Amino acid sequence: MPVIGIDAPGKEVLLMGNEAIARGALEAGLSVAAAYPGNPSSEIIGSLAEVAAQMGIYVEWSINEKVALEVAAAAATSGLNAIVAMKQNGLNVASDFLLNLNMTGIRGGLVLVVCDDPSGISSTNEEDSRIYAKLADLPLMEPATFHEAKDMVRHAFELSRKIGNVCLVRSVTRISHARGNVVLGPLHKEKPVPYFDTSRPLSALPAAVTHPVAHERLRQAQEDFEDSPFNKYRGPNSPELLIITCGAGWLFANEAVEILGLEARIGLLKIGTTWPLPERLILSHLGSASKVLFLEEVDPVLENNVKSLYADHNLDLPRIDFLGKKSGTVPDQGELSPGLVLSILSGLTGAVAPGVAPKYQATAEEVLNNFCPARSLAFCPGCPHRASYWAIKTALALDGRDGVLFGDIGCYGLGFMPTGFSQAKTLHAMGSGIGMASGFGILNRLGATQPALTVCGDSTFYHAAIPALINALHHKANCLMIVLDNSATAMTGFQPHPGSAADAMGSPAPVIDIEQVCSGLGAEPVVLDPFQVQETVTTVYDLLQRDGTNILILRQPCALVRAKKGARRYKVTVDPAKCMGEDCGCNRLCTRVFRCPGLNWDRDLKKTNIDEAICAGCGVCADICPAHAIVKGND
Repeated sequence: MPVIGIDAPGKEVLLMGNEAIARGALEAGLSVAAAYPGNPSSEIIGSLAEVAAQMGIYVEWSINEKVALEVAAAAATSGLNAIVAMKQNGLNVASDFLLNLNMTGIRGGLVLVVCDDPSGISSTNEEDSRIYAKLADLPLMEPATFHEAKDMVRHAFELSRKIGNVCLVRSVTRISHARGNVVLGPLHKEKPVPYFDTSRPLSALPAAVTHPVAHERLRQAQEDFEDSPFNKYRGPNSPELLIITCGAGWLFANEAVEILGLEARIGLLKIGTTWPLPERLILSHLGSASKVLFLEEVDPVLENNVKSLYADHNLDLPRIDFLGKKSGTVPDQGELSPGLVLSILSGLTGAVAPGVAPKYQATAEEVLNNFCPARSLAFCPGCPHRASYWAIKTALALDGRDGVLFGDIGCYGLGFMPTGFSQAKTLHAMGSGIGMASGFGILNRLGATQPALTVCGDSTFYHAAIPALINALHHKANCLMIVLDNSATAMTGFQPHPGSAADAMGSPAPVIDIEQVCSGLGAEPVVLDPFQVQETVTTVYDLLQRDGTNILILRQPCALVRAKKGARRYKVTVDPAKCMGEDCGCNRLCTRVFRCPGLNWDRDLKKTNIDEAICAGCGVCADICPAHAIVKGND
């Protein structure tokens, strides 16, 4: 049984932050959960799906974040508790609905968990989602520990029901994906029967009426936050330096203060309820400080809000020297880390951080160099996207008109890099590839001569590409849309999507067929296997010559999905007698250009060989080897 479903109040368990968030929802009496997968948030819904049958809850992977929020809102407006989870980019998708839902309010409990990705470890940006709380007049909380993540979500449901509106909880990568001890509380098993009171319609109109109500709800949340146990102070009454922090910054600051032995000099004020601010609490601490340092990820949101509060009360407060991202004391991008915070505090206080013995340092560097060679981001061995990009690259070269490939979000975003032969020329939001190809595809009427094409994955097709495809078809844009269908939402952990035969809870689900969707729109797609390299090259070239919006579906399962089934297409070997190495004339096409990790260049023998431990057996390398030295055989 998954740990989050254990009915053992008081038991201490080790949970990932996202699992703790899911557990908090169960303890609050969750009925419905919805999300679109996106790191670092995916495990929240994934772990709830594992206990859905046991807990009598409904869980779904929705088609996109806006729909996920609408599904959860339907439950919450019917008196249930619902949670919706997404990454920072996803909140942009959901914001259109959120900024109307906040005006109508809800009748049950609705918690929206946003997991930000400082440094953009698995994202195209490191957007700070907290600004949406202020924009939408909604309360926001930020957990600093794993146990707090659980308790904070449970309290967020209570507050949501109390004020009749959505509550936001912001996590970050180091909370969502790290693990820590969590003490379980009792599971709430009784669920109300959903009922939508039709005598009380919900509408954001008229805004002149609903907006003041939203403000009043926020004021209620502020009163709740003034005495919240999620806000804490640790340190002397009159600290030499007051640190105001939230989220993962609290963990790093605590550790740094302890290591540097600054407990008697530094005060730590942790704010868990970051919007609206607990003003009385913060003002009481500003009254005893002359120097304040802000530690937060990503943007100076807490810093700006506290400074604004100080400006309103400066006549009653001492002069304060504020340090943070605005002063350059803390970097204005990227993640915080224990080492970074240690360095900042050491510089501000003069306290010397303990060093590392030179011998230990040298040994560590030697081990890293020997056993952890530097690697660039690359497609997995046997990834069908590599074959697809190879075909696109070759077809564009044959076409010769300097065609523009508009990229999209997913594993194939690596098409921007050498592993995709640098073919993708743009990378923005999900579905933006076909949207931009549609826009570029009408420019022939203004004199453009370059062909437009785009790629998107199967999950992205459902998420956001369909409206842009309709736009392209309706406006007769000259473009080629290539759907890279690997039958998985691979980048985030293989969650099901509308093209899958099962839903999040493992129940059978009808498949929404991509070809039929395209046919229904009046476009007849061509379907090919990208591992048939020459046929794919010819087809891409031919489609580029056609007017109008054309669709090519390149279908081949993700190499990792195939590997789980234990079946390789081929046993691939290199015939050393045929491999001429650098004398071939291909300039090591296989290892220098094609770059599959399953291909190795033997520096001693000066020949290519196959890494059988990771080779997926796709056989594409055999098709492109000009000397026919790479051979496909039965596995």
